[in-house]
Amino acid sequence: MAMDPKTKTVGQTVGVVVLMGALAWASVPFYDWFCRVTGFSGITGVAESGSDVILEKTIKVRFDASKERDFPWEFKPLQREMELRIGETGLAFYEAYNPTDRPVAGSASYNVAPYEAGGFFSKIDCFCFEEQILQPGERATMPVTFYVDPEIVSDRDAKYVKVITLSYTFHEIDLPEATASLVQETETDVN
Repeated sequence: MAMDPKTKTVGQTVGVVVLMGALAWASVPFYDWFCRVTGFSGITGVAESGSDVILEKTIKVRFDASKERDFPWEFKPLQREMELRIGETGLAFYEAYNPTDRPVAGSASYNVAPYEAGGFFSKIDCFCFEEQILQPGERATMPVTFYVDPEIVSDRDAKYVKVITLSYTFHEIDLPEATASLVQETETDVN
């Protein structure tokens, strides 16, 4: 039994639409995975512990902070740069302040420049791994522990890097349900 040409065309079109939708849905997690594995686009690595190898060669790490437009916090690095031996564990601090009269939740995105260094910059612990909530008037010091992988000196492009810039951008996110409900209860009690 032969299929009607119109039915066949509609079936093919629906198939293409479903395939394109599936590819679009999978592209964001795949791109994120690709960037984390390769360091492409300045995405850093994540490590369980520091490097076993520490070289005598040093590298400067600069720290940068920004925030999304209309994000109410003040946000800055507490040091502008540090010089470390490659493989040595570094500890840097950022400070955030909520000058508003309401709790604000934020999430930090990050990258490393130059991009060639992204795959060799490994974070052991970072405030950016979790959402941050600051109460009205609260000031917080937030640490990041990291190292530059000694393999950087063997990479064709990255071995010429002398300075790495670690940048964070804070974005406002919705308050977790528990915090939001506490805020609502407090506002109801006041009224």
